This record gives sequence, structure tokens and C-alpha cells, in this order.
Amino acid sequence: MSVTVSATLAVNEALAEKRRRGLPVLPLGFGEAGLPVHPAMREALVSGGDRNAYGPVAGAAELRDAAAGYWQRRGLPTDPDLVVAGPGSKPLLYSLLLAIGGDTAAAAPSWVSYAAQAQLAGYRCMQIPTAPAQGGVPQPDLLAAAVGQARAQGRDVRSVIVTAPDNPTGTLASAATVRRLAETARDLDLVVISDEIYRDLVHEQGAEVHSPAEYAPERTVVSTGLSKNLALGGWRLGVTRLPDSALGRSLRAALLGVASEIWSSPAGPIQQAAAYAFTEPAELTERVRGSARLHGIVARAAADRFAAAGAMVAAPQAAFYSYPDLEAWRGHLAREHGITTGAGLTALLLEEYGMGVLPGSEFGDSTAALRMRVATSLLYGDTDEQRRAALAADDPLALPWIAEHLDRLSEVLDRVGPAQALDGPGEPAARARD
Repeated sequence: MSVTVSATLAVNEALAEKRRRGLPVLPLGFGEAGLPVHPAMREALVSGGDRNAYGPVAGAAELRDAAAGYWQRRGLPTDPDLVVAGPGSKPLLYSLLLAIGGDTAAAAPSWVSYAAQAQLAGYRCMQIPTAPAQGGVPQPDLLAAAVGQARAQGRDVRSVIVTAPDNPTGTLASAATVRRLAETARDLDLVVISDEIYRDLVHEQGAEVHSPAEYAPERTVVSTGLSKNLALGGWRLGVTRLPDSALGRSLRAALLGVASEIWSSPAGPIQQAAAYAFTEPAELTERVRGSARLHGIVARAAADRFAAAGAMVAAPQAAFYSYPDLEAWRGHLAREHGITTGAGLTALLLEEYGMGVLPGSEFGDSTAALRMRVATSLLYGDTDEQRRAALAADDPLALPWIAEHLDRLSEVLDRVGPAQALDGPGEPAARARD
């Protein structure tokens, strides 16, 4: 089995190497939240420093109770005994695939690690297209057809992965689409794994995120963590909510078996800090809301720069991503640069201009597609002082370091693209691909 370094980590390392060599970079490839640790979280971590015992495999009771309350406040009643914690949502997702077994299905495009983790577990991942501007959720009718065909060929498909909100597109599937997905999963007897790590980073305050657990509670596993909403990627703490059903209890036993052989239990001090975070005190909810606002402003500004260069791009709704499509450049890229694939385009942007983005092919998209994932969360500054200023600013786009990055983005697009997009000037992101 050949598995390479995750594309998101690889592009981050490539940009770091360019920085070490003194070269200018435009860091749009890595999905790190890019904000300082909140002082209250630092204090909670320090106060848990004497927690040196292994602890329960499922996680400390205090943490599981707090996580259950977090989901309860989002309309998902949760039994703390059906919560399992781990060292990040990423190993939890992989352990779930091991525990469930069989092939899985995910959206096309979808986060780079779903298919790779299925491969590591010895299974395959079918990637099913999403509806326009409804990323993260496979189109239910296409899912049913693909699973039916795979099973007719003797494949054992047991699960489907949903991302709400979505990475890589930054969009949010409608309630109707999520409901139909849940109903289709029930008809096909599929376990639904709902990765909701970006749930708290919806840009529009009051916008609803709908989980498949609302519509198929008996078969939906929900996953989240602290790496995105509180920008604690280096702390490595995730939690899963298992369904209150015979399936959920069976999955819990299998998941704990896998966890006991891989990580034993999450780190004690991190668990104590996470328990505090999941109670959602006012100072942390204020930080999360401010983060979502900042992510939205900057992601939308970057999407608008792509639209002005001729891209079609859905307006970002959550997190810090957009997914522009530069199909309008195809003829120009082939003539002037000999480029016919998304990977060729992103390689040119990286090598010639220090612009790190990931091609859609890394997310299960067509190799020929001139689509890419753009992550704007590392534009907020190189120091914690700058990042705190970005959080506090009424207009973060007026901060010189953010403005310079966005202007550099426009400059690179102007240099690589045609003088005028073949299909005319791009629309503002708010109207493109609605």
C-alpha cells in the first residue's frame, strides 16, 4: 500500500521551505485556523497539568458530560456514555472506519483524508458529486445508484461520510438535501458519519446547520473537535457522538477496542481544558463568534478576487475556504503555459509565484478540472499580535498585512490568467454558482 503525505500538510511544508529560503509566499493551502490560543484555554490547560494517569479509554466523565451538553444545545440530545474522545477528530474518524468496516462513500469533492483513511483501513471510498453550492453531502439519488451498482458487483458498502459545513468548498447543504441523504442512508442501511468540525464557524449569525442526526438519529455518528472553532489544532482533541441505538452501542464497543490499542486515552490536561471549552462559557462563545466573522470577511474577499479574474465561485458560507473554478482560463492556460489540469495549474502557482493552493483532484474532483481549494486562515498575520488585531478590527481587510496578501493574490491571478476571461469578467462571489 502506498500512501503519501497528506496534500494539505505537504503544501504547508513546501511554503515553509520557501520562507526559509527568503522567498515570498501566499499561504492559501493549509486549513489551520490561524488564530491565537484564548487566555482562558491556556489557564484551563495549566490547571490540568497534574492529570497524569491514563484515564478511561472513552475519555474523562467530565469531558463526555460537557460534550453531551454541547450537542444538547444544538438540538441533539446525547447520552454521555455514547460520547468517545480521542487525540483529534482525525484519528477518531479513521478508527470509526476500522470499527464499521467495509467500503465508504463521500462527497466529490471532499476532505483529502477520507479516501486516504479508507485506503489505510483496507477499503475503498466512492466519491459522489454534490449539488451546486451544497458541498459536503453526496447527492442522494447519485449515492443510491452508486451503492446499488457497487453492491451488485459484490462490494460491501457500509457507510457514507458527510461534512457539515464543508471542506473544501466552504458551503452548507440545505436542510432538504441533508434530510434526503439521511433517508437514503436508512434505505441503504448505511452508517452516516457526520463530520461537523466547522459547525460553529458559519459566517451568518443565526444560520442553521442541519445534521443527519436530526433525520436518521439511529444510524448517525457525529464528530467534532477544538481545532477549528477555537483554533487549537496543536492540542489534538476530538469527540464523537454515537447513536442511541443497538448500532450505536455496538459501534461504541468496537471503537473503544480500536482506541485502546492505538492511543489508550486522550491526554489528561487536554481533556480537562476541552471539558471547559465544551461548556461554552461566554468568553469562548464570543471568541468563536468573532472568529467566524473574521473568517467570513476574508474568505469572501478572496473569493471576490477570484471572481474578478474570471472564476466561478460559490460564496463562502462557513469556515475559511472557497473553491474557485477557472474553467474560463482553459484555452489560455493550454496555449501560454501548456497546462491542462488542476494539478498543473496549482504547481505553476506554487513554483513561480509562491502561491500555495490545492487542486480539486486532491479532493476527489476530476484531474482535468481547473478547480482549487483556497484557505484564507493564514492571512491574518505572522504574529499573535497581528492575529489579535485581525480579530478585533471592524474592517480586517484594511489591515495592511491582510490587504497586501489580497492584492498579491490579484496580482498573481492577473499574471497567470488571460487579460480578460474568455467568458467575460467574473461575477461577484455572492452571485456566482448560486
